[in-house]
Amino acid sequence: MTIVLIAAFLYLLATALLVRALTADRSPPPRLWLVPAVAAAVLHGGYHLMVAMRTAGGPDMHFFAALSLVGLGMSALTALVGARGRMAALGVVVFPMAATLLLAYHRYGHEPSKLLGWRLATHAWLALLAYATLSIAALLAIMLWLQERALRRRDFRPWLRALPPLADLETLLFRTIAVGFSLLTLTLVTGVLFVDDLLAQKLVHKTVLSVLSWIVFGTLLIGRRRYGWRGSKAVHWTLSAMALLLLAFFGSRFVIELVLGRV
Repeated sequence: MTIVLIAAFLYLLATALLVRALTADRSPPPRLWLVPAVAAAVLHGGYHLMVAMRTAGGPDMHFFAALSLVGLGMSALTALVGARGRMAALGVVVFPMAATLLLAYHRYGHEPSKLLGWRLATHAWLALLAYATLSIAALLAIMLWLQERALRRRDFRPWLRALPPLADLETLLFRTIAVGFSLLTLTLVTGVLFVDDLLAQKLVHKTVLSVLSWIVFGTLLIGRRRYGWRGSKAVHWTLSAMALLLLAFFGSRFVIELVLGRV
């Protein structure tokens, strides 16, 4: 419990320092928030490793464990991107979310897992990394929508200064989608190659929704390249694809594990 509380505290401390940095008038803003953010991510990952070492079977990949691992991936990506001076504002949302998911995992997780071979383990870790990356893309899409909406209404709030120019934010959004799409493609390919029965009863909905999400993300990238899709259209396509992906993984796991009580 101690390591969990320390990690959650450091996440919240990073959030507070980040808010202070973003509201300062200095340029570039201070990056003191990186220290507790990185420390929190290390402790977050260390806690999962500690649980895996003490639990029979392989690493815990159940509902709350998977949510916590996605939160860890999002916080690590946010720290990486923010350290380079781009989109540090993501941490205001991501770090408290990661702290909440870690606490939820500590409270409700720790289910014994079957020992996965390296093939299924590769598929599972690729899936979690893809979800984390595309979740960052969804947050960027929401920020893009809020920024466009504020500019159209000439509502120049102080928080707008924390965001990069509209064109830079849009470029970062599509680069993130491209990376996440590549990871999702690898996830589906490894699923076809390594999963014995991809259309089994517990996997059919997950498979269909994941493929639909892959199609939507792919169409968006093609539309961006060939037709210059941007703005609200890009936001709507991104959030629609992400909604399908969330239903594919966490929706099916919620029903199977928490509602039906099956592993």
